[in-house]
Amino acid sequence: MNIYVGNLAWATTEQKLRATFENYGAVSSAAIITDKHTGRSRGFGFVEMPSADEAQAAIKALNGADLDGRPLTVNEARPREKRTGSGGGYNRGRREYNDRSESAW
Repeated sequence: MNIYVGNLAWATTEQKLRATFENYGAVSSAAIITDKHTGRSRGFGFVEMPSADEAQAAIKALNGADLDGRPLTVNEARPREKRTGSGGGYNRGRREYNDRSESAW
């Protein structure tokens, strides 16, 4: 079962996250999501536990529990929603504006 873990302290490591969940059963993986530009933690991560019963026990025990001075938000991870649209971007507004009036620039 994939578990979402939110409200992580910036200093929390993947090793500490894994060790925290291993108190409740086997852990397949533990990952903290980082900003792709700065490499800094985004304050949340995911833990994968192969046993649904152990995962539910961990969720129940750790939701609201303190880790590195912060109360954790722990629940079953939901599938990521598909994104729609062109994704935007820096020049998106300029392109749309240029389509309306080339002489504006």
